[in-house]
Amino acid sequence: MADIFTKLSTYLQYPFVQYALIVGVLIALCSSLLGVTLVLKRFSFIGDGLSHVAFGAMAIAAVLKFTNDMPLILVITIISAVLLLRTGQNTKIKGDASLAMISVGALAIGYLLMNIFATSSNLSGDVCTTLFGSTSILTLSPEDVWLCIILSVLVIGVFIFFYNKIFCITFDENFALATGVRAKLYNLILAVVIAVIIVLAMNLVGSLLISALIIFPALSAMRVFNSFKSVTICSAVLSVICAVLGLLISIAFGTPVGSTIVAADIVLFFIFMLTGKLIGGQKQ
Repeated sequence: MADIFTKLSTYLQYPFVQYALIVGVLIALCSSLLGVTLVLKRFSFIGDGLSHVAFGAMAIAAVLKFTNDMPLILVITIISAVLLLRTGQNTKIKGDASLAMISVGALAIGYLLMNIFATSSNLSGDVCTTLFGSTSILTLSPEDVWLCIILSVLVIGVFIFFYNKIFCITFDENFALATGVRAKLYNLILAVVIAVIIVLAMNLVGSLLISALIIFPALSAMRVFNSFKSVTICSAVLSVICAVLGLLISIAFGTPVGSTIVAADIVLFFIFMLTGKLIGGQKQ
């Protein structure tokens, strides 16, 4: 045990580990804030779908040999998020079907492009890193960290500033419209914010595991708390704890970063599920 703490204290002195912790905490916090809304709106898997879109956009950027692929990935992911969240009940293709189509299609096209226009001799390694976030979080540059800080501050600011409106459209969008709330506008803002979070989270857990960052903390908090505010706060705390624990365990034992963070989320979910059952039993 002493050797592990010594190893961690040594690694924590390196800038790349400090960058990973900063970015990990910010991404986990942003993901959890919107996670509660997405779960309650029954759009939990939008993170999974948009992450596949981001993967496809990244493949396109690689084929076009963009030195900075972030703008292209953000634009494509934002457009996709807007289209998904604006899918209504009166459309010919329902929301879950369109999500599945975009998700699978983007993933397939992205992988196809990466094979046809291979830009690296280690294609399987590149795909694994992109899908599961194996090492990308540990190779961040100072510019990447500052970009993440700026975008995270914007996401948190939007959530706090529009908290009441987000609350309204989360529980009853029709009632919000009837009371004069511009639900379509706030859904659009929500879509843009979600897309930003998805693109940022790709560096932390990879494309295939992003939805776990959104879903698990929210569901864990819902096992114990009932109010929207308490669930959101608890979800944010749990998400940050899991991100830090996952990163530290990954550094100490050499496990994949993204998978370790998700494993920590799963463990906490079961702990809170049991806690919720115990509290419910005591109340009865």
